Amino acid sequence: MTEKLFNKYSMDNIEITDRSLAQVISLRPVVIPHSSGRHAKKILGKAKVNIVERLANKLMRGGTGEKTSGKVIRTGGRLQGKKFRVMKIVEKAFEIVEKETKQNPIQVLVKAVENSAPCEDVTRVSYGGVSYQIAVDISATRRLDMALRNIALAALMGTFNKKKTLSESLASEIIYTAKGDAQNSYAIKKKDECERMARSAR
Repeated sequence: MTEKLFNKYSMDNIEITDRSLAQVISLRPVVIPHSSGRHAKKILGKAKVNIVERLANKLMRGGTGEKTSGKVIRTGGRLQGKKFRVMKIVEKAFEIVEKETKQNPIQVLVKAVENSAPCEDVTRVSYGGVSYQIAVDISATRRLDMALRNIALAALMGTFNKKKTLSESLASEIIYTAKGDAQNSYAIKKKDECERMARSAR
């Protein structure tokens, strides 16, 4: 019998249409998405970590500490290191996603990642003491990292100084991003901004 995430959601038959991301999105069946950091010292070890655990890891942050979209987000470290607490938040968010979309929330998350993973970025190079930016393609691992980071950051921003819970904010961001709603999805806005900068630097 295949293990189900949180004993609720099957990871069988999850479709990944982006062939680049398919190499690094792990859908290894687990009940509790917690690998105890066993991948940390292995080359490309993150590619074997379940995508839900990687999302939970992105939520365990202390905020931005700098202005992001006009505001400074500081969580005061309330989620740093609290893996069990974050997993309960993700589980509650998945329940909301399933209730609103009537779909497997893992499939909705994968679709959201595909919609918010940028293909191009800019990097700074220096020639003869003069620095300027050039457009570069992004590796599949970094594309996935950026997508998950922006989804997690959007959830933190959506609940900062508001009555909305982090689970509700995370669920909303996943749903909007999966639908490709560029007006309401922070992750898609960041993807478009990143690719627009790359186009201008070509």
